[in-house]
Amino acid sequence: MRHVAVTGAGGAVGRETLDALDEYSVRPITHRDHEDIDSIVLELEDEAALVEAFEGCDVVVHLAADASVTASWESARDVNIHGTYNVFEAARKAGIERVVFGSSNHVTHMYNMSDPADPGTTEPDPEVVSPEDPFRPSSYYGVSKLAGEGLGSLYADRHGLTVVNLRIGYLQDRETLVSHQADSPDRARQTRAMFLSPRDYRQAIRQAVDAPIAENPLTVNLVSRNDDRYHTITEAVRGLGYRPRDNSAELLEE
Repeated sequence: MRHVAVTGAGGAVGRETLDALDEYSVRPITHRDHEDIDSIVLELEDEAALVEAFEGCDVVVHLAADASVTASWESARDVNIHGTYNVFEAARKAGIERVVFGSSNHVTHMYNMSDPADPGTTEPDPEVVSPEDPFRPSSYYGVSKLAGEGLGSLYADRHGLTVVNLRIGYLQDRETLVSHQADSPDRARQTRAMFLSPRDYRQAIRQAVDAPIAENPLTVNLVSRNDDRYHTITEAVRGLGYRPRDNSAELLEE
């Protein structure tokens, strides 16, 4: 059985991860106490605490971040970049085999923003974007996730860590998807394109933890099989065995 440490376990994606990995030995890590999660509480700035928290685990799923697309440079730098460095360095010291890094579609979202100042928008005729395309981050948050992928590449090459970068879309339930269709057209379009259903995410995170990885690091876009998607999922299908079941267009027709 895999022993998995999950940073950011108290967030929305983190909680979905805990549910997905309920048959694994999981060690939740949070930055504050949660009544419903028995977690190790620490700050990403504390590398020594991270090493101790990771001891005895095989895999780290790193989700802790300032996840706001409007995060300030200071927060993106301190939490998302320096904190991610500490996670990789602690993983190395603790003998972790694999790090699954919660990256973001915002690493390349500037390709398709209808308003370059608003990361929540998508233009009417978006171009297809694959993980192999040059980066075009949409915000300081996107820049920080790009830096995290760079750290993963370094630790894969230099230290032999297996690294999986998941460029996560918009994890949401059907009710949230429906509610966003009342937004402006470019925001509603963004929600449909980036939709990632909970069950598709749960499948993907299990595969990211367990699947044999032929390419290291492996970077994949992670959205559902949406009609409106413009991020390719071929790499996730081939690299992880990902088989998404949900489609935002079909859910909106129900």
